[in-house]
Amino acid sequence: MGRSRTRASSKRRRLRDMALSRSASRHRVTVLTLERPAEKAHCCPHLHEAVELIGKRWSGAIIVVLLDGGPMRFSEIAQAIPQLSDRLLSERMKELEARGIVDRHVHNESPVRVEYELTEMGRQLAPALDQLKSWSDRWLA
Repeated sequence: MGRSRTRASSKRRRLRDMALSRSASRHRVTVLTLERPAEKAHCCPHLHEAVELIGKRWSGAIIVVLLDGGPMRFSEIAQAIPQLSDRLLSERMKELEARGIVDRHVHNESPVRVEYELTEMGRQLAPALDQLKSWSDRWLA
């Protein structure tokens, strides 16, 4: 079976090469192939949405900090990511909470204490982020 495939593919290459050389001399040649046309590439909408969510500026860093630190207060997250402004941190935390990745817990104490923690959905991102970290260590370091 392997030899017949090799012969068929080399025959297709020869036909293609002949067609190219003839077209260079201004002859019109039609080439038929035995191969089926490849399926059109497409982007999975769920993957696209996930990449957009996690890839949004600072969102990935916030999730990694919460994965490593467990439940944290706003100021602790801000200290862990010093380049991130409080305004943008607040915005991202609201977005991640709205998407169900982060839970916000308000403790009725004096003064009121607010903690953020990853939901099960957020914790499920750990393997994907570990793989992304390995990739970045190899290719971006």
